[in-house]
Amino acid sequence: MDQICAASRQVQHLQKVLMKKRDPVTHVCFIDEIIKDSQPDILYTFWNNITTTLSEEFHKATEASSFLKQAFEGEYPKLLRLYNELWRRLQQYSTSLQGALTSSGGMDASLDVSTVETDNQDLFTHGKQDYNPEKALKDSLQPYEAAYLSRSLSRLFDPINLVFPMGGRNLPSSDELDSIIKTINSELNVASVDPSLSLAVAKNAAKTVQLFCVKSEQLLCTQGDASQVIGPLTEGQRRNVAVVNTLYRLQQAVTKIISGLGSCPQAAAESLAASLEGVQALMRSAVHPLLQSVTDSIEAIIITLHQEDFSGPLSNPDRPDIPCSLYMKELQGFISRVMADYFRHFQCVDFIFESTESIAQRAIELFIRHGSLLRPLGEGGKMRLAADFAQMEMAVAPLCRRVSDLGKPYRMLRSFRPLLFQTSELIASSPAVGELIPYSTLLHFLFTRAPPELKSPHQRAEWSIARYSQWLDDHPSERDKLSLIRGALEAYVQSVRVRQGKEFAPIYPIMLQLLQRATST
Repeated sequence: MDQICAASRQVQHLQKVLMKKRDPVTHVCFIDEIIKDSQPDILYTFWNNITTTLSEEFHKATEASSFLKQAFEGEYPKLLRLYNELWRRLQQYSTSLQGALTSSGGMDASLDVSTVETDNQDLFTHGKQDYNPEKALKDSLQPYEAAYLSRSLSRLFDPINLVFPMGGRNLPSSDELDSIIKTINSELNVASVDPSLSLAVAKNAAKTVQLFCVKSEQLLCTQGDASQVIGPLTEGQRRNVAVVNTLYRLQQAVTKIISGLGSCPQAAAESLAASLEGVQALMRSAVHPLLQSVTDSIEAIIITLHQEDFSGPLSNPDRPDIPCSLYMKELQGFISRVMADYFRHFQCVDFIFESTESIAQRAIELFIRHGSLLRPLGEGGKMRLAADFAQMEMAVAPLCRRVSDLGKPYRMLRSFRPLLFQTSELIASSPAVGELIPYSTLLHFLFTRAPPELKSPHQRAEWSIARYSQWLDDHPSERDKLSLIRGALEAYVQSVRVRQGKEFAPIYPIMLQLLQRATST
């Protein structure tokens, strides 16, 4: 390396002198005479010969000695470090030489090599524009880089294949997972001598994380017992919990490794971080059957409120404490049980809360939906439903850190409860209508104050409550819901005209006005 550096400096110095000096008669720069007719400059020719010679000599040496070949392949980062050091020495000399020549005066600014766009090309100002001398130098090591990266990938894959044997059903232990993480960290540390090598090894590390996910996915239970929420944890559910916990520990460890890649290029950190998206996706896939089963069970419990009688009057006006409904007690018990029996086994608390918070939001939305569809609703029923609204906050509390974190569904729950006791006119003019509570939800609730002749949309269509609830899920557009409600109001008008009624129910003009306001926005 010292000889290459010394020779390069001599040729470099010669070229820069030729770039500065001119023929005293013609005033043509000497370097222009040398490179005319599109001939490459002397430094380019010299460097091209150097890199070609290096490639040939390395090839001869490794062909003659398998020991040297193994050494070059196994210790490639050390060899690359020597190359990088050589390049830095050449760059430093180029900079100091440029300063010395410039300070001596008389150098043509148009020939100033310091104006070249990249550091890598400033040694070859008059060379080929697409020629990268540093890359040409490192290309002489390309066979050893390829072999090293192949071995590196094997070192990364081997511990994973070892702890996930073919047909095995056991997850890696904590010690085995630590060994995998240490291997990833070690490979990245060794590769940190060079940005390009760091990026290549980071991509290998990302493949390692992907392989871990593939092996883990094969252990997941996807049968029916993975989603049961009736009894204690099944064997399949325990295995899914273990898979998620292992993936979580892997994610945490790799995230820590990424935070320590300060000297590596940003692309290396991004490549490794992208692999963690697959970890997150697999974790979501693993818990999805259980989450879906819990969501379905909550909906099945909430829909039973229609089986209870809310039509009665207020039995004891002097008694302010109204007990909540049976379905609400069942809901509270169910949610508390699933959190204790199933979700507490997961170590990734934040990840689980992100998932269960969406269940809580869905539960509140379903509760408000079915509460607004109750018919008939007496004064006693209003009091009990109001108590259910208060208890609903307690019911979903185990599913989230704070109920107030549930956002719009929580605010809607709080805003809807006072409307139970307000007049229809006040309800229609409430500032919460449209802004927080959908028009369709308020119109559903006003149907409860209408005479039986003014049928709710599902009654007019002769649908069950469950079918109508499914229809509402399948048609999230407010326009579709309002269109169905409009059909129910128009059917009522037609029925009044058929029986030659002289007036409409007092609630009808209020509902019509609210519907018109909804469709005009």
